[in-house]
Amino acid sequence: MNTKDQDVVNHKLNLNYKTDNGIWLHKGKTLRKIVGTAGMLLPILLLAVSLTFFELNGPLESISHYYYTRATPLFIGIVSLIGIFLIVYSGEEPIDFWISNTAGVAALFVVFFPTSNLGTGCCDSSIPYAVTYIEDRYEYWRALVHYISAALFLMALAFMSLFLFVKSNIPKGKRSPEKIKRNRVYRVCGIIMLIALCVIFLGLLNIIPRESYDRLNLTFWMEALAVECLGFSWLVKGEALMQD
Repeated sequence: MNTKDQDVVNHKLNLNYKTDNGIWLHKGKTLRKIVGTAGMLLPILLLAVSLTFFELNGPLESISHYYYTRATPLFIGIVSLIGIFLIVYSGEEPIDFWISNTAGVAALFVVFFPTSNLGTGCCDSSIPYAVTYIEDRYEYWRALVHYISAALFLMALAFMSLFLFVKSNIPKGKRSPEKIKRNRVYRVCGIIMLIALCVIFLGLLNIIPRESYDRLNLTFWMEALAVECLGFSWLVKGEALMQD
């Protein structure tokens, strides 16, 4: 890598080697880029695992069900990474800190309280890619905490996109065209995340016919859509995309 390429990488990652004992990850832009990149990669990687290693024609029922498969390092690693960085992230105002911390703790709860079992028992021959089975009397409550945590995670991040990322110290009439475009992106991403959550909620209530909902794997695709929007909005906020 030549000097010019190194300068580009250093600029993109906000690296400053001249700062004595500086902590790279304390920079808000860096954290936003990591959260955004990790969020966008998660559903893509899990779907790739399904199509290749699991030899399926599509994804599993939900992103969370990958916890029970050989892809669990991807699921646990990326979700935990996002959760920890959201907790570390302080934002620009106190409300940024509290909302991001709420989302971060909820993300960790998604991992600590797995969703319902993928198989009907240990070593279920009908789904050979399932390598983990949790046998306890608390499956209903564990799954309930998981659902609430997942919803809280996405709702908190949708709130950040809709109401926090769009804020500026510059009056509306004097904002740059790039800032106006970024705000549109934040709002669209936040709205799509809420719509995806509503579709999942309607599926859980059987308002959407269960047969159609399961056949189309709507839980996975709505989760994937929401997480992609989350990742994209954070990449824009981290100035990896659509810079001034």
